[in-house]
Amino acid sequence: MVYRFRVILDAEEDVFRDIELLQESTLEDFHNSIINAFGFDGTEMASFYISDEDWNQGQEISQFDVSDGEESVMLMNETKLDSVVSEDQTKLIYVYDFLNMWTFLIELGEIAEIEEGRDYPNLMFVHGQIPLEAPDKEFVAEKDEFGDNFDEDFDLDDYDDLPFDENWN
Repeated sequence: MVYRFRVILDAEEDVFRDIELLQESTLEDFHNSIINAFGFDGTEMASFYISDEDWNQGQEISQFDVSDGEESVMLMNETKLDSVVSEDQTKLIYVYDFLNMWTFLIELGEIAEIEEGRDYPNLMFVHGQIPLEAPDKEFVAEKDEFGDNFDEDFDLDDYDDLPFDENWN
């Protein structure tokens, strides 16, 4: 089977690519298809995140194991598309370059039959030009994310009233 995806840059301008991959492809194959389709050089780290219908970021599928070995990590090269995407679970989030945060919303559009004579992965459609810089992101904490202990009147830019111990080390 062939999975047909729309990969959309999370930006105000419409920039997307439609990509086909075989169901047994890994997320590393998908990662390579995305960086090629959008013209990245592939030198930056990336991760996929399983997403719900409202595009809330779920479990991470990482390019590299950067954990200290205490917890299990899903890796792109070990994770097949059909293990994380289905007709019921159609959305992923992809982040490339964690300093610039190129963020893409990915949706499975169709599961189709393999077409004879076609090479996969296949870049089916290109729309829009990727900007020179990653679109700005506004990171907003959900209400009460910091619990009741967060002081809303605390000013991070006001250093004069903070206690300072010059012999701290």
